[in-house]
Amino acid sequence: MYSMCGSPFNSRLVFDELKVKNLFVWNAVISCYTKNELYNDSILMFCELLSRTELRPDNFTFPCVIKSCALGFKIDIGKTVHGLAVKLGLVLDVFVGNALIIMYGKCGLLGDAVKVFENLHDRNLVSWNSLIRVYSEHGFCNDSILVFVKMLEDDCCLVPDIATVVTVLPSCAGERDIEMGMMLHGLAVKLGLVHEVTVNNALIDMYAKCELSCAAQTLFEKNENKNSVSWNSIIWNFSRDGDIKTFDLLRDMQMEGDESKINEVTILNVLPAFLHKSHLMSLKELHGYSLRHGFLQDELVANAFIIAYAKCGSLSSSEFVFHGIKTKALNSWNAILDGNAQHGNPRRALVLYFVMKSSGLLPDRFSLSSLLLACSELSCLPSGKEIHGFVLRNGLECDPFVSVSLISFYFRCDKPHFAWALFDGTVNKKQVFWNAMISGYVQTVCPEKALNIFRHMLEQRLRPNEIAITSLLGACSQLSCLRIGKEIHCFTLKANLIEDKFVNCSILDMYAKCGCIGLSQKFFDSQPKRIPASWTAMISGYAVHGCGNEALLLFEQMQKEGLEPDHLTFVSILMACSHAGLAKEGLELFNHMHSLYGITPSLEHYTCVVDMLARAGRLYDAFQFVEDMPMEADAKIWSSLVSSCKTHGDLVLGRIAAAKLLQLDSNRVENYVLVSNLLAQSGKWDDVRSVREKMREKGLQKDAGCSWIEVGGKIYNFVVGDHMLSKSESVRRKWIELENKIRKIGYTPDTSSVLHDIGDEEKLHVLRGHSEKLAVSFGLLKTTKGMTVRVCKNLRICSDCHNAIKLVSKVVNREIIVRDNKRFHHFKNGCCSCGDYW
Repeated sequence: MYSMCGSPFNSRLVFDELKVKNLFVWNAVISCYTKNELYNDSILMFCELLSRTELRPDNFTFPCVIKSCALGFKIDIGKTVHGLAVKLGLVLDVFVGNALIIMYGKCGLLGDAVKVFENLHDRNLVSWNSLIRVYSEHGFCNDSILVFVKMLEDDCCLVPDIATVVTVLPSCAGERDIEMGMMLHGLAVKLGLVHEVTVNNALIDMYAKCELSCAAQTLFEKNENKNSVSWNSIIWNFSRDGDIKTFDLLRDMQMEGDESKINEVTILNVLPAFLHKSHLMSLKELHGYSLRHGFLQDELVANAFIIAYAKCGSLSSSEFVFHGIKTKALNSWNAILDGNAQHGNPRRALVLYFVMKSSGLLPDRFSLSSLLLACSELSCLPSGKEIHGFVLRNGLECDPFVSVSLISFYFRCDKPHFAWALFDGTVNKKQVFWNAMISGYVQTVCPEKALNIFRHMLEQRLRPNEIAITSLLGACSQLSCLRIGKEIHCFTLKANLIEDKFVNCSILDMYAKCGCIGLSQKFFDSQPKRIPASWTAMISGYAVHGCGNEALLLFEQMQKEGLEPDHLTFVSILMACSHAGLAKEGLELFNHMHSLYGITPSLEHYTCVVDMLARAGRLYDAFQFVEDMPMEADAKIWSSLVSSCKTHGDLVLGRIAAAKLLQLDSNRVENYVLVSNLLAQSGKWDDVRSVREKMREKGLQKDAGCSWIEVGGKIYNFVVGDHMLSKSESVRRKWIELENKIRKIGYTPDTSSVLHDIGDEEKLHVLRGHSEKLAVSFGLLKTTKGMTVRVCKNLRICSDCHNAIKLVSKVVNREIIVRDNKRFHHFKNGCCSCGDYW
């Protein structure tokens, strides 16, 4: 009685007063200590039983002691008790065996747990449940399911109970094995277990984690006996996708009289749903509720609010919560450092770090990661190096988390050789190191190096995961490397990675950026469940191919299916309108962004509209639009205007835009080249020389025109003027041959594309050396008849190359696809997909 009432001290007093103590009494007091979590006392009492009496422990004594060893993590004592059970012939007893299975499982000795199970002759349902639980708790979900299946097939004909179902269901969730999960659901219905609240909660959790939200919600609504776990499970279901419905569910809990069930776990499940500035008022309301109910006294809740406020763009509120914590542990400092580093105030993160140090706390792996991110955002190489020095002095360089953060930091500070040195010096390179290197090279526009790292990774017999695959597909997109992209697509199918939403969108994007918009559409149509990001990626694909009408139709279809476009979707659709000359439709969409969709246009959206108007020749409308903007125009906007003024020959407006451009960003070589080309086209050679002189004074050098082509899985690069090299003699001869053929059907070299003050003969020589012509010639030489030739260029294709390649496609009767730095051009039978609008 005293044991059940949680008073082991009184139990012991009664025990000590007994003059005659039999085994039943000893078992009772050992069990009392175990039930009341006094595991050491339970073990000591067992030792007293052995040393002070001649009584022999039985199959009731051992389970209690073994449980104490398991929960007290006394594995050495547990093994000794196991040995004693063997000597006394009790090891085959089902109760003792079950306790041993749990003990070895709790202590991480899965092999020993399996041996005990296999040696049990008379296994009962608890035996099977124990082994299923051991596998499940250690993340071996598939093994847990296999044991369950084996139990059903066993001759013992055991019927699963509540414990079985609630143990196997999390394994189904972990493996995303919805088929087995639904089978268990059916079994629970047949056995009458589905009305048990624990079973219902496990089913809700399983359906939620298998991304079947509707099934989870239906079960939740039908459950008439909801507890805190029920509410927390369904709230998490919506919260993980950032769905603000989670806040409505919290209100429902209050309205249904279940407010008492709201606890710290509920608040922690709600907070991840707050991701945007639009959620800030709801977040403040939840903050007030949590203050009134004392939830902020829990450190985890306070830290979660710090992070949520940062995500919603209110770093001041984030810091307010932080300062409200009386005793600030390192986790709280990490939350405020991470919030500032990730959400717009990296300098403040560094300041807070020094305050943290002055309070006597040293940074851990999470602090260092946030600080390195802050240094990356500020491009502050010296501060990052200081942190690297701290890492070395404190022996933290072996921590994979810290090392990977350092690699990412050096990549973001444009020091890939430092990142390589760190990577190369790492002895045991885990998957995350390879991922960081591949991703880093893709981010620094070194896609070929990313693919080389991938090849080295395969040589080490390491299997790439979703993160590596996403980065590799990005490298293929940058290079328009279709063959390798297709191989990676095949690998994702074989490795069952295709369900990952990031991999899915990356495959779609890769096909679009490799010039295969048809394959991209086919892949998109084959998806059973399309997320908003897939729609945006497809619209973006149409945009770079100039398929404006197709993009608009897809945008409408997306809304018909009940999906809300976000700010990225609008960037893509406005870009599509810009490339296709659909200025009227684009302006209409832009004007409806806020009124119909509740999205406030950002500078990126304004840039798209300016580009769209300017491309369409509405230069004065574009200038007026810039004047009426609620924010200052940046260099990208003025760059777009200068480019369009050059295209449409408006030197007056072009000079105004050029002055603004160089005033805002005077350190980018591209800006000077753009202004120089505008002046050169108008024959203002003195002004051209003046601009180029400024470039030389600043030590800026123009990027050479470069094109590349993939043949047989290998990338071949061509730089403007490569025809001078002996190795390119065959390529040069091929272009001369092609030029002679296209002259017969109307080709006349457009020497106005050469923006240099030189003679016509020299201009013709320069035109023949344009990199895209060399790449096309090489492609026609090295590929079989009828094959599509795919070329990429780092700069905008000039009008002469555009006209020439159109006619080449006709004389060779092949499709030629050229991707410049703005869009795709599909040349076929003497025509281009852009309709000469680019």
